[in-house]
Amino acid sequence: MTRFFYGFCLAITLSLLHACSGDRVYEAYHGMEKQSWHINDTVSFDLNPQEHTIGLIAVKYNIDYAYRNLYFKYFLSDSAGNTLESQLLNIRLFDSKEGKPTGKGFGSTFTRMDTLPIESQKQYHKIEFVQYMRVDDLEGIEAIGFKQVKK
Repeated sequence: MTRFFYGFCLAITLSLLHACSGDRVYEAYHGMEKQSWHINDTVSFDLNPQEHTIGLIAVKYNIDYAYRNLYFKYFLSDSAGNTLESQLLNIRLFDSKEGKPTGKGFGSTFTRMDTLPIESQKQYHKIEFVQYMRVDDLEGIEAIGFKQVKK
């Protein structure tokens, strides 16, 4: 019985280590203090410059978010702080017909991941996000995250 138990524990540990390795190169989240994204708040992440990676934005939100989409702008800069690229993007957080959240989650909190149109991340060292919704505080935004995965 003891051998079976140790073998079972070893198998579980190895499977968990394998599942955690994945294709993720980098992942970080910036939580909002009051579950609100203020118009003057910039969310920034230091990148791990690598070729052959895809950049993803993660928006953690709840049902207090009053809009169906989120307009935001990202800025990519080099190691000297020069902005090399910026673009305004839109993520749909709630279905327009049924009003259901488009992200994954349960209860009242959901996370929506979306791919950023960044070609090569080797030259970029920092990414910054700002909200472009024309309101001072976006209630219901709990966190913004950035993830790099291998292609």
